[in-house]
Amino acid sequence: MSETTPFPQPTGHVTGHTPSVITIAVDCMGGDHGIASTLPACRAFLESHPQARLVLVGLPESLKGFAHPRASIVSASEVVSMDDPIEIALRKKKDSSMRVAIAQVKEGAAQAAVSAGNTGALMAIARYVLKTLDGIDRPAIATQMPNIKGGSTTVLDLGANVDCQPEHLFQFAIMGSALVSVLKNDENPSVGLLNIGEEVIKGNEIIKKTGELLRSAANNGDLNFYGNVEGNDIYTGVTDLVVCDGFVGNVALKASEGLAKMIGQFLKDEFSRSIFTKTAAIGAYSVLNAFKDRVDHRRYNGAALLGLRGLIFKSHGSADALAFEAALAKAYEAASHGLLDKLKTRISHAAPVLAAASGVGVAES
Repeated sequence: MSETTPFPQPTGHVTGHTPSVITIAVDCMGGDHGIASTLPACRAFLESHPQARLVLVGLPESLKGFAHPRASIVSASEVVSMDDPIEIALRKKKDSSMRVAIAQVKEGAAQAAVSAGNTGALMAIARYVLKTLDGIDRPAIATQMPNIKGGSTTVLDLGANVDCQPEHLFQFAIMGSALVSVLKNDENPSVGLLNIGEEVIKGNEIIKKTGELLRSAANNGDLNFYGNVEGNDIYTGVTDLVVCDGFVGNVALKASEGLAKMIGQFLKDEFSRSIFTKTAAIGAYSVLNAFKDRVDHRRYNGAALLGLRGLIFKSHGSADALAFEAALAKAYEAASHGLLDKLKTRISHAAPVLAAASGVGVAES
């Protein structure tokens, strides 16, 4: 069973129910690199966030060398591997670092949890332990992708739900709007529906019916619906939020990560060629390097699992220390700005349309 090394609990509150000191539970064993990435990231995060505390969860022998006045250690006896089937992770490994970290959120010991572990297992365990919010059928994965405006576009779903009905995509839009409102400090973020064209008549029946729901919600003041957007609009920043099913979203995410890696490899290759090529590349290096930094997926690491009764953030499995620190920072930002309360408020406001949406199906067409 888990054992805890305690630290003094934070006191005082800001507006709402958000504590003045944010505590984040960390699955230190998850991901491709485990403690080699998570522990350096945790230390760097604590140094840059003086109002944060961390609960480090993992095998005792792996964490015994970590010490910080704003960190505690909770032991777990098992680890969910990257290739564990969901059934094994959920039913067999009940004392895994992933599950124990999520339990910290359920028990109120932490305001958010972060893991770089198996995505399917994380979603299944989080949904089982925390349950979904009222009015939400399926949790979704949301993250940010860089755009040419120098900012980012939030996209969901990124792989949790491959087959979606209109009501699910509508729920994603409501939840995504809450997330963007926190990340951009904008209570009225614009929402785009990913389609094969901007025209209302474009797309399959699911997309068309989703558009109807989003327009109805916009008329009701539940969200700011821009209309249909195309794939390139994610990167041009036409809207703050883009809604799609998990299959399409995951493809877009992997394409974005591949672009960043390609640019990085190009820079390395140019400086390994002839003297003439090196000289030519020097002039463009600063521009290319700046672009590489902008599209570097590590800077945008940390996907929110939206729709749960607690805040869970998924780090990329191959995340290095820099990327994992970014995921911790994103979880901290979401918790400190009351994302969970904002989700509940938006879902409650949209309840009439959400209820009507549950009766919408493609078969009705």
